[in-house]
Amino acid sequence: MAKVELTRHLHSFFPQLQDRSIEIPASTVAEVVAGLQALAPGIGFYVCDERGRLRQHVNIFIGNDRIRDRARLSDPVGAEDEIYILQSLSGG
Repeated sequence: MAKVELTRHLHSFFPQLQDRSIEIPASTVAEVVAGLQALAPGIGFYVCDERGRLRQHVNIFIGNDRIRDRARLSDPVGAEDEIYILQSLSGG
């Protein structure tokens, strides 16, 4: 199962994911997001827009590599991969 790490900011919106190891059985990034959605309803829409595309200020990494398919989230995920979901904070 892929291990998922979230930025601290995301934990403030989804406290049920805080202080726990998150492991999702998935073969694509889309399946990782769906698995997170099952654990914390609402996080899928927080990370992706209404069309299922990754939001502009969200990045997902598989290990050290940023995903390439931001539209369909089809990048493959291996059982031993570490997935990092980061939200950039913007504003003035």
